[in-house]
Amino acid sequence: MKITRNLGMLLLSIWLIVSGLIPLLSLSFSGLGTLMSLLALAAGVLILLGR
Repeated sequence: MKITRNLGMLLLSIWLIVSGLIPLLSLSFSGLGTLMSLLALAAGVLILLGR
């Protein structure tokens, strides 16, 4: 299994996995929305920058 060297794609994959697990496992805590938003923003910026 090869892990991507592109940090933006790695963050995007983490975001997709976590956003899929949240409803399945009924996860929730007070900063979840903020954390997911920051993760998505960081992934988007890094993908745009090509990193």
